[in-house]
Amino acid sequence: MLLAIPAMVLVFCLVGLYLTRGAMANLSFLGDKNTGLVDQRPWQTVRALAPLAVSAEEQNFAQEAERLADHEVDQAFAQALREASTQGKTMTPEAQALAAKVSQLEDEVKADKARVVALGGDPKAKLDTGTAAATDSGNDDLDAAQTQLQLDSDELDDANENLTRATGDKRGTIQQELSERETAMKKSAVDGGGKTAIVSAKSRGTLAARIAGWFDQRSRRGLILEAKQQADKDAETLKGQHARIEAQAGVAAAAASAGLTTAGVPAQNAPSAKTTAASTVKPTTRVGRLQLLRTLSEEHSILEDRLATQQQLSKVYGDWAAQVDRQHKIVFHLMLSSFALIAFIVLCAVLAVFGIDLLVDRSKMEPRRMHTMKTIALLAVQAVSLLLVLLVVFGTPSQMPTILGLATAGVTVVFQDFILAFFGWFVLMGKNGIRVGDWVEINSVGGEVVEITLFRTMLMETGNWTDKGHPTGRRVTFINNFAITGQYFNFSTVGQWMWDEISLTIAAGDAAYKTIEAIRDRVIADTREDAHLAEQEWKLATRQQGLSQFSATPSVDLRPGAAGIDIIVRYVTRAGNRFEMRTKLYQALIDILQLQPERLA
Repeated sequence: MLLAIPAMVLVFCLVGLYLTRGAMANLSFLGDKNTGLVDQRPWQTVRALAPLAVSAEEQNFAQEAERLADHEVDQAFAQALREASTQGKTMTPEAQALAAKVSQLEDEVKADKARVVALGGDPKAKLDTGTAAATDSGNDDLDAAQTQLQLDSDELDDANENLTRATGDKRGTIQQELSERETAMKKSAVDGGGKTAIVSAKSRGTLAARIAGWFDQRSRRGLILEAKQQADKDAETLKGQHARIEAQAGVAAAAASAGLTTAGVPAQNAPSAKTTAASTVKPTTRVGRLQLLRTLSEEHSILEDRLATQQQLSKVYGDWAAQVDRQHKIVFHLMLSSFALIAFIVLCAVLAVFGIDLLVDRSKMEPRRMHTMKTIALLAVQAVSLLLVLLVVFGTPSQMPTILGLATAGVTVVFQDFILAFFGWFVLMGKNGIRVGDWVEINSVGGEVVEITLFRTMLMETGNWTDKGHPTGRRVTFINNFAITGQYFNFSTVGQWMWDEISLTIAAGDAAYKTIEAIRDRVIADTREDAHLAEQEWKLATRQQGLSQFSATPSVDLRPGAAGIDIIVRYVTRAGNRFEMRTKLYQALIDILQLQPERLA
């Protein structure tokens, strides 16, 4: 399972990367390679790469590339317009019908212009304003003629657009693409073009950022599609209103031009409050019919502009959603690469663990040492794998000073014993420290120092100094922080002097005091030299003279016992010679006890 699970995840991610490899093809161009009639890839490419320029030299190259790409695309538009003007038109039956309608409308527009001129008006003035009647001339016939001219001109424009699409004439589409590009260039010059897709993808270098971006794109795409659906719905509503207004305007124009006494304009299905107010009234005067005609003409022009705007807005939302889809695929592709990298790291870690187990099984080292090495190796593999996975998920920390400060504080708290042990080593190596071979007592454990390292001190444990003092065979290890936080006793600092004692029991009687006196004199005589040297060294160690409490004179204590009198003799001797001195004193005391009382006297 340890091998199968990461291997299956890795294979799944690699297959997904292969299937989504096309998502990266459009990364540098913010869209398809050629979304219009004119190839604008040079400009799209340099627009995507320009934000990546860092140094002044790179920015100079980016500016030069922008200039050349701009010139190349301008020439491409000029060439496309010339080619479109020389291409033959495909006259399908539908196109022929539209051509006939255009010809008829052109004749009507010419007749309308002639009528306006005959009535003393200027046909161009009305055409330039974009409304049927910007001002009231005071001549009802002239106003009616100008309104009819505007309506016929609008209908002619619509018919020309339909004819252009039916015959395959691309000049209008090319001109529209050119206008969109000029608008995009002006916006890019103002705000720098924003963050392009390649910069946006580069900013999501971690798995966490990619997952967050993936979910953000999903919600953003849903909102964009809802906005597009609303724009399409509004466009359909405006189409119905446009058709009704156009029909009403035709009826009103016919009534005004025919000179009817009444113009019953239908009031049902009115598109707006203004149209409703105008259409529900049935004017009986010529002035009223002209006013209604002007109102309908104004609403017709406004509805045409609103309908075109809603259609363009729907197209923009569609392109926006398509771009989000492309970026969504890019982020998903990057997420798969991150998951594949994590699966590869885990798989390598599992293989490393199996390799360590195999080496341990084949190794002939001492089992306990091999077990220790295996544990250390496994911990190292796990730590390195976890660190790499965290780097893939979260990336390199951006606030390095803060991270280092927190990490240092954490390491100090966790490893404070080792830090104190390290500095304790310098204390132990100092003048008042300990050396290998010293007899010391640390935390109530006495023994001889056998090794001092940077972090630990090792003793060969012995018994109590006043007891037998033989080694127990146990190796005791202490962390060196006892040199700073605790205390230790070094019995080898000055001459290795120590107090030792022996005890014996004698029978009570008249000669007991003479025996005790003889024991005391013999102990003083045998330890006189050691006691004198010990006193000198102790006084020298304190750098003071004449301190009575530093006397090394032996003492003999008496205690009543069940079998007689218990005698305890204490004396000073060298730690290394304590066994020899004890044996010597025991022999002397036996000799004293074997003597007759009269001889002691």
